[in-house]
Amino acid sequence: MKDMNLPLLETRGVSKNFGGVVAIHNVDLSVRQGEIKALIGPNGAGKTTMFNLISGTHALDKGEIVFEGTRISGLPSHCIAAAGVVRTFQNLQIFGNMTVLENVMAGSYLHGRTGFLKAAFRWPGVAAEETRLQEQAAEYLALVGLESRANDAAASLPYGQQRLVEIARALAVQPKLLLLDEPAAGLTRVETNALHELIYRIRERGITILLVEHDMNLVMGVANRVAVLHYAQKIAEGTPAEVQCNPMVIQAYLGADWQGDLRLRSMLPLAGRGGERSDA
Repeated sequence: MKDMNLPLLETRGVSKNFGGVVAIHNVDLSVRQGEIKALIGPNGAGKTTMFNLISGTHALDKGEIVFEGTRISGLPSHCIAAAGVVRTFQNLQIFGNMTVLENVMAGSYLHGRTGFLKAAFRWPGVAAEETRLQEQAAEYLALVGLESRANDAAASLPYGQQRLVEIARALAVQPKLLLLDEPAAGLTRVETNALHELIYRIRERGITILLVEHDMNLVMGVANRVAVLHYAQKIAEGTPAEVQCNPMVIQAYLGADWQGDLRLRSMLPLAGRGGERSDA
């Protein structure tokens, strides 16, 4: 595995306003090569806005975002994805009338060799390219455990499996950094436990992960480091253990009348391999 101390992504003094509302204010954030990092905070803290800024969905007002040493802020989202920064969405975005396999193949086309026009007119080499993309898509479906549903309509899958389709499609874009926006939202505990293991399998393929999530069991179980946003600003960053004991984090989650940090520890349990490997 690559050196986890090397920054893969950095946001430097990033700010974003929507009219008179401050969504993100002067946030510095770094994601090291090969780590699983979590971005947490109460509702409205600015977490999804950060994802939108990193992925190019929204433009910055101030600051810059650097990926692999190159500034990506200001680039269109498809260029950022092609560079290796790929995201999923808090609200599912799948093609319900397409098969599961076709949904995943849609992600593969960004790196396809034939292009849209050649595919549309069936130019030479298109059939071989389609076969290659199908094989790649099948590999990603196997990774998320959906190989048996490849030919089913995506809309026919249970909600939790549709979430996995979106993750498989993001993987088909061949990310270096995968942004997971609340992947456990709406999942059962069994499905969340399976997601826990899937995140490790993705990281084992050399993909760095930045995770936004409200399920603190998942966050504290998988993350090497955690950053906390509150009222559009970063208030803490560190290992899961450090973040759980930070008074500013406790107050942000529990309010000004919190009584010691044991209440937060019961709310944000430290468990799993993420906490154990946080010093790696």
